[in-house]
Amino acid sequence: MSTRRPWLAAMLAFVYPGLGHVYLREWLRALLWFLLSVSTYFLVFGDTGLDAESLEAAIDAVLMAQEGLPLWTVALLYSVTLFSTVDAYWLATRGADAPTARTAARGADGEASEGATERCPNCRRRVEDDYDFCPWCAAER
Repeated sequence: MSTRRPWLAAMLAFVYPGLGHVYLREWLRALLWFLLSVSTYFLVFGDTGLDAESLEAAIDAVLMAQEGLPLWTVALLYSVTLFSTVDAYWLATRGADAPTARTAARGADGEASEGATERCPNCRRRVEDDYDFCPWCAAER
């Protein structure tokens, strides 16, 4: 991905935790944020609304359960969204400036040391210097 927009990643993560990470192609993080969000909602609300006969009845059951929530549970729900938003923004801003193994392996003279590797700009997996393409996603380097 050539240009990452941090504000867009943060906005998508604010809409639902994990969406900003999907935009950044961070699939594992997206899945983990999604699972954390779903498990937090089930922890707070339990199975409220799952046995409802219609979508409107399920929404009404969740809204009724929401009225009596203690402050710590509301903070827990909002903290998952907040941390997902911050994480997506941070990932998007570090994009091109992220240190790679190649830049870390360079000495003070700028010469690469033996066995230096770098990350693919597309999938962010490690790729050895001998390759002209990423063996994981076939992107050119």
